[in-house]
Amino acid sequence: MKQILELLGAETAKAFEKAGYEAELGKVTVSNRPDLCEYQCNGAMAGAKKYKKAPLMIAEEVCAVLAENDIFSQAEAVRPGFINLKVDPAFLAEYLRGMAEDENLSVQKTDSPKTIIIDYGGANVAKPLHVGHLRSAVIGESVKRILRFMGHKTIGDVHLGDWGLQMGLIITEVRHRQPELPYFDPSFEGSYPEKAPFTISELEEIYPFASGRSKEDPAYKEEAMQATYELQHGNRGYLALWNHILDVSIRDLKKNYGNLNVEFDLWKKESDAQPYIPAMVDRLKKEGYAHLDQGALVVDVKEDTDTKEVPPCMILKSDGSSLYNTTDLATLVMRRELYDPDQVIYVVDKRQELYFTQVFRCARKTGIVKEDTQLDFLGFGTMNGRDGKPFKTREGGVMRLENLIREINEEMYSKIMENHEADPEEARKTAKIVALSAIKYGDLSNQASKDYIFDVDKFTSFEGNTGPYILYTIVRIKSIISRFTAAGGDMSGCRMLPAAGDAEKALMLELTGFAAAAAQACSELAPHKICAYIYSLANAFNRFYHETRILTEENEEQKQSWMALLDLTRRVLETSIDLLGFEAPEKM
Repeated sequence: MKQILELLGAETAKAFEKAGYEAELGKVTVSNRPDLCEYQCNGAMAGAKKYKKAPLMIAEEVCAVLAENDIFSQAEAVRPGFINLKVDPAFLAEYLRGMAEDENLSVQKTDSPKTIIIDYGGANVAKPLHVGHLRSAVIGESVKRILRFMGHKTIGDVHLGDWGLQMGLIITEVRHRQPELPYFDPSFEGSYPEKAPFTISELEEIYPFASGRSKEDPAYKEEAMQATYELQHGNRGYLALWNHILDVSIRDLKKNYGNLNVEFDLWKKESDAQPYIPAMVDRLKKEGYAHLDQGALVVDVKEDTDTKEVPPCMILKSDGSSLYNTTDLATLVMRRELYDPDQVIYVVDKRQELYFTQVFRCARKTGIVKEDTQLDFLGFGTMNGRDGKPFKTREGGVMRLENLIREINEEMYSKIMENHEADPEEARKTAKIVALSAIKYGDLSNQASKDYIFDVDKFTSFEGNTGPYILYTIVRIKSIISRFTAAGGDMSGCRMLPAAGDAEKALMLELTGFAAAAAQACSELAPHKICAYIYSLANAFNRFYHETRILTEENEEQKQSWMALLDLTRRVLETSIDLLGFEAPEKM
């Protein structure tokens, strides 16, 4: 099904052509003056110079042709040469009936689906998720859903950090605390215990303790570095302990990501890329891409067009050890071999842009990725508190993500219990759903690259541009439909009629914009486009609702028409919030 702008544009193109001008001038856009018209065409302005005519004259000639077209109820030429358009209510109703019958709600799926890997999450094992992990998870999940909805094969990868010094620090500290464990006995040849020698809570205490001690005790740090080296070179006991760390951590991470309604298709780790490093490094040397610079192995990635310095991409340190660059490049090798992606998207802090510029250039220059593989850096801004500084706990520390979610849940529960005499258990379930909408919509309604203020009071409000407001609108629609069917109404027999008033037509026009919003969010990797769209749609519905006595309408045909309009509005809103990664409750 074509977008409404395509259909309108095709008609104005024919009109330009019939009037003796280029059809390409007939492009139609949504009006930037909705008080004057619904759509507009500025082609006469563009054609004035070529045809050496006043733009108003061209516009008047085109409007004379459009006057015969029953798709438009108004086609008016206004100075200095704009064409103001309004669509015929009967055409609009017919378009929406087609949209309602389309399982994709008028969205045209891509005719060239790509295999796309989204690298988001980026948590480290043995460390709890904190608010710094929120944006990557929320943005990445929404982008994944949008791309899938548009027809692409999209694979989400958490890309866990599990192979660096933090492993050596944990192993060293466990050895100090429990030296009798078999993992530290080089002569032990039996099977290691199936149960981990620590819980997730103990593990999360061990790492920061070990990290702090290593900064004050050089001998301890050297011991941790040696443990890291031995782990990476196959120490049997350390590998068994490392597997315990992974099992305990990943179980906890899955629970916490699950609380955010975030799911990954792959739980790949840095360690998964390690087997690909030796052959990759060997090839870069043999083919002359890599050279030594002060003992380190590097690949030059600067380009003549650079306006600022772009340092070489370091492949190995002077002591021969690998870096994040090495792992990320080897991960691209692994992804090419296992999944052959057409595109890889990294959802990470925008302050890492230079790093990813180096990695992307190195991957392209050295043939690690195919020439036509698209590499995208989707950098996000900082989540700040009301003071404009990075979001912290009241004590000034980094807040754990599960604590933030718990606080928002409690805030929503309090608001629900204040406003209604609700069953406490039911209110808890509803609060959890609405709280998630507050967190996700509060983040996603901002352009990803921008810093934003995480304002709990604002985000949990049932008024304004918030998740709870969107959900309240959906629940309101569900309630009306429920009352209609409870009174014996049959939704399957409802057929949409032409709009009976301005508010109804405004709602109908908003609904036609869903396909364009989804397509734009996909092409720009921009979930905030979906947020902006559904906020406008919710406002249009609520204006219509307040101006219309829907269930008390005596004309049954008119009532059924409105019910069909409500049901389409519900479907579009629910589809949209699913793309954002949350859902609506049945009641609020």
